Amino acid sequence: MRSKVQWASAIALAATVLTTLFGAQGSGAAALAPVLVQAKSNLEPIFVSQPVVQSLPSEDGADATDASEADNEAVDQDTQVDADTLAQLVAQQAMPGSLSSEMRCLASAIYFEARGETLEGQLAVGRVIINRAESGRFPASYCGVVYQPSQFSFIQGKKMPKVREHSSGWREAVAVAKIAVEKSWKSPVKGALFFHAARVAPNWRLTRLARVDNHIFYR
Repeated sequence: MRSKVQWASAIALAATVLTTLFGAQGSGAAALAPVLVQAKSNLEPIFVSQPVVQSLPSEDGADATDASEADNEAVDQDTQVDADTLAQLVAQQAMPGSLSSEMRCLASAIYFEARGETLEGQLAVGRVIINRAESGRFPASYCGVVYQPSQFSFIQGKKMPKVREHSSGWREAVAVAKIAVEKSWKSPVKGALFFHAARVAPNWRLTRLARVDNHIFYR
């Protein structure tokens, strides 16, 4: 009987030691640098045609400021602008014979997301895409930002609708895209990285910048 008690005590002691060892390993893993995991939401994706909400990078959005530092600067002083209004500057832009894939993605996003809005509204949308591509926290290209899953509602099945390239709306979107890339006109929402349609009200803990036409912008 005594040997059985001793044997049971030995087994219990071994189990305690193993539990302690594995618990210590778990604590060590948790102490490593945290990994940013994108939160999933039951709400619909981002931006315009449908009520949309994008996942947030952090609880308070504080790191969004650093990510869009370039857009917080004034218009590049080396860029000579001979226009009193954005409309004049848009009118001065020549329609290129061809577009790079990156410029086509940017202009198409402006076209589908903000066609029919003011030029300021279109420029604000374009600058968000550029800010994201330059931020280091989103895909590093305009096409990567536009085609990132669950971001723009006009992207369906990883495809973009066909653009009416002979329309005035397309020519306007291309001109605005060029101005946005060259930073030759101040964005009405400097530093913005996020926006949603004005008709929805997601509970984002981000810094609200302004409403421009049908969108509300944040950083």
